[in-house]
Amino acid sequence: MALPSPPRTPSLAVAIPCYQEEKTIAQVVADFKRELPAAVVYVFDNNCTDRTAEFARAAGAIVIREKRQGKGHVVATMFEVVREDILVMVDGDGTYDPTAVHRLLAPILQGDADMTVAARLQQYSDKSFRKFHVAGNQMVCWIINKIFHADISDIFSGYRAFTRECMLAIPITSRGFDVETELTVQSLYRGAVLREIEAPYGERPAGSFSKLRTLPDGIRVLLRLFLLMRAYKPLTLFGSLAIACFLAALAFASLPLIELVEYHRVISRASAIIAISGFMLGSLCLALGLVLSSVNQRLLELERVVIKRIQNSRPD
Repeated sequence: MALPSPPRTPSLAVAIPCYQEEKTIAQVVADFKRELPAAVVYVFDNNCTDRTAEFARAAGAIVIREKRQGKGHVVATMFEVVREDILVMVDGDGTYDPTAVHRLLAPILQGDADMTVAARLQQYSDKSFRKFHVAGNQMVCWIINKIFHADISDIFSGYRAFTRECMLAIPITSRGFDVETELTVQSLYRGAVLREIEAPYGERPAGSFSKLRTLPDGIRVLLRLFLLMRAYKPLTLFGSLAIACFLAALAFASLPLIELVEYHRVISRASAIIAISGFMLGSLCLALGLVLSSVNQRLLELERVVIKRIQNSRPD
């Protein structure tokens, strides 16, 4: 009788999206090669015009160029190119603690998570975040937690780990820094298990600069969140709009109804027209939400069947 073969050790990869990070990339690569000596380290060069790619190769990383500008494009290519069982994604600016990677990987290696996130909002210095970034992060987290009944505390963290199955299940459509929001929402929608660990977040070293733009990127994140809600939580979005329309219709209908009872005719015709229009619009939103929700459910079932077939077709 043949003995069962021992479980295979999962392969690891570290992927580092970079744009103009020549000041820090060599140290980041060296740090993660030290912490995870068995991992393959990839650096994704997003059209850098400095010596980021040169320093990354010298440090022992595999450099892959992504000609489409934007972190979302980099992450999409990352998920297509990396074939290892577990992927660690980390920014190349040197602000994340490399020693925290072991705690980041622990829930995945134990089979308790599909994605892990290093939450930065407990341990950071005064100069780690720009003004309003923490408040904006907390606001978006609150919205997502309410909609998905989740417990996310840092949605914008760029320090994450994924299983191969999780990467296969997430279609990336974002182009820029709103990709972290999409990663979280797409995963929650598909029933993936997310776990957070606390990790310190440091300041950028001298000579390194952030590519984030508070107002434009904040607007882009909110727009992305709205589009994701429309696509993946249509009943929540359109149901909320329907409730708002019904309440407005009820408010405008109160005066015409009083007039109809007292005078047996409607004097405030404008209010009546607005009330009827609000009721019709609310009914339309509710019907649209119900139809789109049913379509989403069927597509999600189909997607799970396809992913299972892909997984079953992979050689052991």
